[in-house]
Amino acid sequence: MKFTLLFLGKTREKYLDQAASDYADRLRRYVPVEIKIVKEKHAKNDSDRVIIAREAGLLLSRCSPSSFKVALDPTGKEQTSEELARTVESWENRGLQSITFLIGGYLGLDDRVRQEADLTWSLSRLTFTHEMTRFILLEQLYRACSIKAGHNYHK
Repeated sequence: MKFTLLFLGKTREKYLDQAASDYADRLRRYVPVEIKIVKEKHAKNDSDRVIIAREAGLLLSRCSPSSFKVALDPTGKEQTSEELARTVESWENRGLQSITFLIGGYLGLDDRVRQEADLTWSLSRLTFTHEMTRFILLEQLYRACSIKAGHNYHK
């Protein structure tokens, strides 16, 4: 099983980029991880609706058709770390080869992304910037894999 994370634009804050890189390296001990930076394309006068629809097209066009798609969105299902570990294990048991995580830009995700996703997941009821969400997602995936492996990281 492989995790692919689609990020819109580069992380501007170096400390957040370093944290994401650190947790991506840790996660790679358990599963292959690919991070794809999707270049944002905005015109100066684009409305929010146009921006979010364009971003949806960019994200979805970079998903493998056979990949299981997980949209990160505040409306999604919340899980504890232990529940996420069981979810990752269930993906393995189902024989899923590729899991793609979709994180929207600063405006969030278009309805089209949520509709095409196989799972809509919320990291928290709190609001995080899309750049913070990147490293939080990687940390939680690392935590889930370490729990699954029987390590004490989660305690």
